[in-house]
Amino acid sequence: MNQTLLWAAFNTFVLIMLAVDLGIFHRKSHEVSVKEALTWTGVWVMMAFLFNVFVYYHFGERSAFEFLTGYVIEKSLSVDNIFVMVLIFSFFNVPRQYQHKVLFWGILGALVMRVIFIFSGVELIHRFHWLIYLFGLFLIGTGIKIIFGKDSKPDLEKNPVVRFARRVFRITPNFENDSFFVRRDNLIWGTPLFLVVLVIEATDLVFAVDSIPAILAVTDDTFIVYTSNVFAILGLRSLYFALSGIEKYFAYLKYGLSVILVFVGIKMCLSDIYKIPVEISLAFIVMTLSVAVLASIVLKSNEDTFAPSGAKD
Repeated sequence: MNQTLLWAAFNTFVLIMLAVDLGIFHRKSHEVSVKEALTWTGVWVMMAFLFNVFVYYHFGERSAFEFLTGYVIEKSLSVDNIFVMVLIFSFFNVPRQYQHKVLFWGILGALVMRVIFIFSGVELIHRFHWLIYLFGLFLIGTGIKIIFGKDSKPDLEKNPVVRFARRVFRITPNFENDSFFVRRDNLIWGTPLFLVVLVIEATDLVFAVDSIPAILAVTDDTFIVYTSNVFAILGLRSLYFALSGIEKYFAYLKYGLSVILVFVGIKMCLSDIYKIPVEISLAFIVMTLSVAVLASIVLKSNEDTFAPSGAKD
C-alpha cells in the first residue's frame, strides 16, 4: 500500500472513531459506568491487536513486535497519567458526567502534541544520532526520580498554567453545566472546566516528554511510533473510567514504570554497542508490569485483611 494512502486511511479511521465516540455514544454528558468503560477499553484494545495483525502482514514480524512493544510501553505509561487525571478532577471537584467531555478534548489536544513530538524526535535522531544518548540518560534519570520522588499532592491553584489562565481569561466561580465558555454582559468568560482542560493538556505535555523517547528506543519508524501512540491515547478515556476509584490497588505500579524507563534508557545508550532484541524488550516490559500490578493487588489485599475494622478505607 502507498505510504501516503496508508497515512490518510489511518487518520481517517481515527477521525471517524472520534466522531462516533463524541457524536453518537457521548452526545450528551453523562456519568460513564464501569461496565461501559470496560466495554470501550476492550474495543480499543481489540482494535489495537487487529491493527497489529495488519502490521504483521503488511510490514513483517519485526514491525509487528515493535508496534506491540511500543503500544505496551505507551499504555503502561498512560496508566500513571490516569492517576494524575484522578487527582486533577478531584481537586477541581469536576462532576463525573462532565469528565468524559473534558478527556475527549484533552486527548484530542494530546494527539496533536504527540504528532509534533514524534516527527521532531525521529527527525532529530536521524540528523543528530548522538541525541539518542541524551534521550537515554534522560529516561534513566526520570526512572530514578520516580523511585525516590515524593508522593505529596500538589496545590493546583499554584500551577503556572492555572495562574496564567486566571490572569488572561475571566473565569466564572462555578461550573456552567458542561460549557468551557459562557457569555455574560456581552463578555466571554471561561469556566473552571476550561481550566481543567488546560491543566490536563499541560500534564500530557509533560508525560509526552517521557513517553516519546521511550518508544524511540524501540523503533524509529515514524508510522509505527505514531500508530502505537494513537491507539494507546484513544483508549485512555475509557481506561480512566475503568480504573478511577481503584488507583489504591496500583500503589507499586510506579516502581514498575520506573524500572521500564531505566531499561529503555539503557537500551538507547547501548544501541550502538548491542541492540537488545525487541522480543526481549517486550517480554521484560510485560513481566515488569505484571509483577508490579500483582504486588500492588496482593499487598493491598493483605493490608485490608489485617487492618482494624475501623481503619479500612
